[in-house]
Amino acid sequence: MNKYKVIGLMSGSSMDGVDLAYCEFEHHSNKWSFKIECAETIPYPEVWIKRLLHLHEQPIHLYPRTDAYYGKYLGQLINNFIKKNNLQVDFISSHGHTIFHQPENGFTAQIGSGAAIYAETNLPVVSDFRTVDIALGGQGAPLVPMGDKELFSEYDACLNMGGFANISISKNEIVKAFDICPCNIILNHIANLMNLPFDDEGKIASSGNIHEGLLNDLNTIEFYKKQGAKSLGREWVNEKFWPIVNKCGKIENENLLATFNEHISTQISEKMNNFEVQNVLITGGGAFNKNLIQKIAQKVSTKLEIPDQKIINFKESLIFAFLGILRINKLDNTMSSVTFSMRNNMGGSIFGKI
Repeated sequence: MNKYKVIGLMSGSSMDGVDLAYCEFEHHSNKWSFKIECAETIPYPEVWIKRLLHLHEQPIHLYPRTDAYYGKYLGQLINNFIKKNNLQVDFISSHGHTIFHQPENGFTAQIGSGAAIYAETNLPVVSDFRTVDIALGGQGAPLVPMGDKELFSEYDACLNMGGFANISISKNEIVKAFDICPCNIILNHIANLMNLPFDDEGKIASSGNIHEGLLNDLNTIEFYKKQGAKSLGREWVNEKFWPIVNKCGKIENENLLATFNEHISTQISEKMNNFEVQNVLITGGGAFNKNLIQKIAQKVSTKLEIPDQKIINFKESLIFAFLGILRINKLDNTMSSVTFSMRNNMGGSIFGKI
């Protein structure tokens, strides 16, 4: 079988909502082609925002309970999406939502029970993509580079600016990828304090002034000096990033946004320049932040390409759909060259018959 119709599902740390993408893939002449037929981001109701934000600090029995309940919720969203768009689906490929990510301690956890999704939709499900790589000593992230390599090979690099900024770079047949720095997870937090979902096009940031002391402290964070496999999670932001911000005392929100945009653009541009990237595809919510994109452009000679909105918004869902295809064909979907695990591996648990 070389044709697949898959729903890819992703929920990122920026908490925008659940991304659903119905994707068609075809394999011929040793190359994959794809099309996102339809896609939708379903915003979280307030109750789910609270559950997901605070689950990591709740009593332990609430974790498996929420995992199952969230899987049921995702299944219901998928059923509605299928009915609304009259879709024929081979299977579902779900990343879920990350609650814990501590590869240094040997574990990661994404909720959204694959069994519950399967039970709700009566469709086969591939989920739990990261834990095999963690067990093999890797970071369990990033996983997207496999999709970048197979689906977007015309670019030297693919930059995703979601909750975290991460990049995959393909040069001389070698793929390197890593998390760069926090992105929308911090920008959206400040916007939320202003009763806004996000800073539209970075307009508020453009009205602020950069706090040079804070900027210097952020740019000297130890993580940025680390070589090799690098991945970030919400825990790192809470333990390492916000204490530096809080130490600087009261800073107006527009000045914080201006400083964060400068910080993010500095970290991203340094990586592009270090690897001499010639062209880069930019996706994720940060691609709509004109202030941030302009700052990056000023710091690099790289050609920055922003694709159509379906790719910007749903590239990760598309790629997790693709990783599911590799999994059901018993092919490696995780590269040790980017996660630093013991070997390339095949992540994903399968529920139902494919």
